[in-house]
Amino acid sequence: MAEIKSTLELVLERTKRLEISKEEKEEIKRKQTLQKATTLFHRYMEDRISVNEIMKELERMEVGARDSVKENLLSEWIDALSVSQGNEKLLRGIEVLKGRSLQEIRERLDGLLAQYEGEKKQMEETVRLQQAEALRKEGIYGDAVVPRVKAGDEWKAWAETQDRSYGGKLEELRKVLRAS
Repeated sequence: MAEIKSTLELVLERTKRLEISKEEKEEIKRKQTLQKATTLFHRYMEDRISVNEIMKELERMEVGARDSVKENLLSEWIDALSVSQGNEKLLRGIEVLKGRSLQEIRERLDGLLAQYEGEKKQMEETVRLQQAEALRKEGIYGDAVVPRVKAGDEWKAWAETQDRSYGGKLEELRKVLRAS
C-alpha cells in the first residue's frame, strides 16, 4: 500500500538538495551585522546599554563581524549628529569607538550649535513680536495672548532655510569625523 505523505514531508524531500549560495550567505551575514549595529545604536540612545557594555559585546564577536558592526555603529552615530538636539552622548560613543579624543570636533560643533541657537532665539522673538502686533491690529491683545511662533508660515520657512544651511555645515563635520 502506498504511503501517504504530509505536506511537510513533501516539502522537506524537495528542499533537501537546496543550498544557500556563498553570496546569499554573505548577504545574510551582512544584514545580521547591520541589524546588530542598529540594535546597539538604539539601545545606547535609549540608555539601556553603556558604551563600556557595547565594547564588551564587540570584543565577544569574531573579528570580521566586530569590524563591520563597529563601522556601521560609528556611521549611525555620525549620521545622528544634529543641531537641534544634544550630541554629547553621540560624541562620547564616537570617541570610544575611535579610541581618541575629538576635542576639535566638539569645539566646532559647540560653536555651530551656539550660532544656531542664537539665530533661533532671535527669530523666535522677531516672529513673536510680529504675530502679537498682527493680533493687536485685529483687536486681540492682553497678557493671556501668547502667539504660537512655531505654527506660523514664516517660522516654518525660516526653519527650512536653517536646516539646509546648518545641514551643510554639519555634513562638513561628519566628513571630517569619517575621515579621521
